[in-house]
Amino acid sequence: MENSDSDDMMSVAYGSKKPVSDKVHDVDESAVEEENDSPIEEVRLTVPITDDPTLPCLTFRTWFLGIISCAAIGFLNQFFSYRQNALSITSVSAQILVLPIGKLMAAYLPRKEIHIPGTKWSFSLNPGPFNLKEHCLITIFANAGATSVYAVNIVTIIKAFYHRKLNPVAALLLTHSTQLLGYGWAGIFRKYLVDSPYMWWPSNLVQVSLFRALHDVEVRRKGGLTRLQFFILVLVSSFSYYIVPNYLFQSITALSFVCWIWKDSVTAQQIGAGIRGLGIGSFALDWATVASFLGSPLATPGFAIINMLVGFIIVVYIVLPIAYWNNLYNAKRFPILSPHVFDSNGAPYNISAIINEKTFEFNNQGYDNYSKVYLSIVFVFTYGLSFASLAATLSHVALFYGGAIWKQTKASFQDKSGDVHTRLMRKNYDPVPQWWFYSLLVIVIGMSFFACEGFNRQLQLPYWGIVLAFALAFAFTLPIGVIMATTNQGTGLNVISEMIIGFMYQGKPLANVVFKTYGTISMSQAITFLSDFKLGHYMKIPPKSMFLVQLTGTFVTSLVYFGTAWWLLTTIDHICDPSQLPAGSPWTCPGDDVFYSASIIWGVVGPLRMFGKLGIYPQMNYFFLFGLVAPLPVWYFARRYPEKKWIRLINIPVLISGAGNLPVAKVVNYMCWFSVGLFFNFYVYRRFKGWWARHNYILSAGLEAGVAFMATLCYFTLQFRGISGPSWWGQAVDDHCPLAKCPTAPGIVVEGCPVVH
Repeated sequence: MENSDSDDMMSVAYGSKKPVSDKVHDVDESAVEEENDSPIEEVRLTVPITDDPTLPCLTFRTWFLGIISCAAIGFLNQFFSYRQNALSITSVSAQILVLPIGKLMAAYLPRKEIHIPGTKWSFSLNPGPFNLKEHCLITIFANAGATSVYAVNIVTIIKAFYHRKLNPVAALLLTHSTQLLGYGWAGIFRKYLVDSPYMWWPSNLVQVSLFRALHDVEVRRKGGLTRLQFFILVLVSSFSYYIVPNYLFQSITALSFVCWIWKDSVTAQQIGAGIRGLGIGSFALDWATVASFLGSPLATPGFAIINMLVGFIIVVYIVLPIAYWNNLYNAKRFPILSPHVFDSNGAPYNISAIINEKTFEFNNQGYDNYSKVYLSIVFVFTYGLSFASLAATLSHVALFYGGAIWKQTKASFQDKSGDVHTRLMRKNYDPVPQWWFYSLLVIVIGMSFFACEGFNRQLQLPYWGIVLAFALAFAFTLPIGVIMATTNQGTGLNVISEMIIGFMYQGKPLANVVFKTYGTISMSQAITFLSDFKLGHYMKIPPKSMFLVQLTGTFVTSLVYFGTAWWLLTTIDHICDPSQLPAGSPWTCPGDDVFYSASIIWGVVGPLRMFGKLGIYPQMNYFFLFGLVAPLPVWYFARRYPEKKWIRLINIPVLISGAGNLPVAKVVNYMCWFSVGLFFNFYVYRRFKGWWARHNYILSAGLEAGVAFMATLCYFTLQFRGISGPSWWGQAVDDHCPLAKCPTAPGIVVEGCPVVH
């Protein structure tokens, strides 16, 4: 499908978490000695074996542009996360945008040394030409801002969904501790996952390639544009156009023609609705709809798009219709697609009936007297797919990469000298002292205990739960880090962690989500830090400079995400409650809505009463078995027919998770994402490969930056002041399919829906 593995890698670096290639790397130590280079071919082809240690790194430009990039991206991402189309801004926009700014600063800022009074320290606003290492550090700053702060979801559901008070100090400590804890695990394992040449972190090679390309001298071709000129053109066009879907004609964020033709048919609207239905024929004229939830389709490898498309079609257009119209799990009593929880009568579940208001714990008697918790059929299968995807990832990696991982892991533990890159780093720069990591780990663990055990234990998680979460993260960081460092595939611990604490400590919703956050995010953050360390390793950045930039960026990010969320939660009336919001309001919090439902499913009611022997959906556990065995046929045929290289591009974990972002993402998001992705990464890639290589990622960055800037400008100049767009039919942030949310079971009464007899 794709012509080269290197092209797949190029796509992965910009937001995709899909696999790079199925190439297995055998360790050949004699070749390493002979070439005095890396044992990994891709690294030898991409990363230069030279270094200039005289280049300044932690300059005024680095701190100034880095902190601004980090704070701006963090603010925009949290700002957008509460909106109907939760666009995610990546570090690529900053990576491209800061380059001309850095060069302007190098051209015009004074070079005179500035002395800090009372000290021997001094610095220059302009130490010389804007260099590659400064650019790399600024991008790592920006990447910290682009990494979401998971703990903010907890703050949101407490204030906007459970409507309970939360001490802001406890919330801030929770936010900082969950983000910083990963440094401790990263420090412990960096020797094996960073210094070892066999842990090569494939996606970083694309960043290395892009940095080198951006710093090459580019001459404008006659009749053409430089990459920077093209970026500015796309940015201005995207910025100008987004006033239409964001303010003047919001309904083009989702267009569903089937609903307009069959206005009175529940079934037709369930089939055609892009937001609450199966979305046949739905589309949008809005980049935010395309890129929200799923990331930019321009930055996803073509073979990954095909895998996701196949999985999406199987689930959404085969499995779900069969399950729904055969009334599996009483599916007809509820909407076909909804992120909410329901009672047996099809009404929204009354959470207050099963929670003790005083203790904020599960009320068993109230539950027995009321109803079990039911989910829409899409939500049910989303959990089944998450179970299968987790198991399939482990099985797929073991089958396709097991031998290579074992060889590379043994080599990484046995290697003493490292490759040429490790030797250059050891020769030219002092390493980060190990006590820096350990000291930070001790401080953050103390913050974690104080946040959870103090403040009248508002967060519900006891000390032993914190320790168990730490143990879970510590145990999985090395194996998942090895998999990520060698295959670019990974898996999260969120489902497993909420299941573990759900069985052990049932009935406490906040304890469940806090445990999940400490267990899942500290490991995820450790993987992110280690990946960035390896990027600095390839770019020959002084390790201490890397550490300081990452630490500062993470701290700034936590503050900005938390501050933005707290500000929006306390200033926008009825935020996250579509039933109370004014018409056309975008503040529907789709991601937090699902996070809230998960806190009920796993925390309040618990897995025993949902997916266990007391629950309605115990059959979903078979998805673990299905995921475990599903990669076997592909692995067998790939070995049986090695000449058919397309077989190895069938990636079962990606295929299974093709529809895995439902019901947070809607079908219209998928429709637009697949359409744009297939057009650019198949048609344009094959027919106009030169244009694609030169402009594809810059087009993606320009589109997302233009949308972000216009949405922010609109909000602060107009919407924040209560100045709404024109009042007309096209202003609804909706696809005008009101019957898609209706049940079709006889006798179920839902407001705004016809009753089936």
